[in-house]
Amino acid sequence: MTEPTTTLPTRRLGRLDRQVTELGLGGAGLNDLYGKTTDDARAVACVHRALELGIRYIDTSPLYGESERRLGIALKEHGRRGDLFLATKTGTGTRPKDYSADGTRRSVERSLRLLHTDHLDLLQIHDPDGEEHLAQALGPGGALEALLDLKQQGVIGGIGLGVRSHDFLLRAVRHGAFDTILTYADFNPVRQTAREALFPEAAARDVGIILGSPLLFGYLSDRPFDDLAREHGAAPPYTGDAAGALRVRQWAQARGLSTLNLALQYALREPRIATVLVGASTAEEIEQNVRAATTPLPETLWQEMETYPPCPLP
Repeated sequence: MTEPTTTLPTRRLGRLDRQVTELGLGGAGLNDLYGKTTDDARAVACVHRALELGIRYIDTSPLYGESERRLGIALKEHGRRGDLFLATKTGTGTRPKDYSADGTRRSVERSLRLLHTDHLDLLQIHDPDGEEHLAQALGPGGALEALLDLKQQGVIGGIGLGVRSHDFLLRAVRHGAFDTILTYADFNPVRQTAREALFPEAAARDVGIILGSPLLFGYLSDRPFDDLAREHGAAPPYTGDAAGALRVRQWAQARGLSTLNLALQYALREPRIATVLVGASTAEEIEQNVRAATTPLPETLWQEMETYPPCPLP
């Protein structure tokens, strides 16, 4: 394996006290994402290129189809597990979802096998739907009970919660057993709801913050907007996320900017976020993401956004 060709800055991941690259690889794209398909060879090449470019944080889930298996192939070929922070999830690998202790142990065992590793740096309870799921996960005989035991054994390094609900994430922050939270699609030039209460409280309690979907489900990428809108089932006149993203794209285009460049660096300017996850399916896509995250934008741009923003700035 070649040495990294890019030096990516690192940040401290909360009380886990681990340094992680501020740009991470999200594993959903190693299966299929937003109408795109991939295969083993392209997915494995994507992971190898991410590692070559200096990414040392990779996040996946049993929910993401072939992602864990394909990532495992790449990591086995890579052969240097020690310099990688590897995160996966539990609860969403079965239908119906399973947040029991026994189900969690089975999920972790399967992830370890697929990822060709004997330990996981972070294991996150994934997408509980409503109070019933959360109560099962946190209660006696639930996922958290199993994860605390696995953490004590050294099988996992940290425990996290990844979910859309800010209420659930705040409860995890206040619980005391959770080392990280993963929030998504809520801190970007279109919407910044995560900064209002979630970021301050997590930072105050030294809970590591992981940001997923900084491109708002692809809307803030450089892919043709009409294609993305069609994949999301949106049509003119656009409303909600689609309307906000189109406005940001037009603002960026008028200044000769890449929307991808703008959105990734917008997220990276928030110092309370430990790592920003970007999805990719191919080596070319991860190259594009790293380039967009590391190509400097003028400081005057951010000043302009403050005085005439397409959407509110932090």
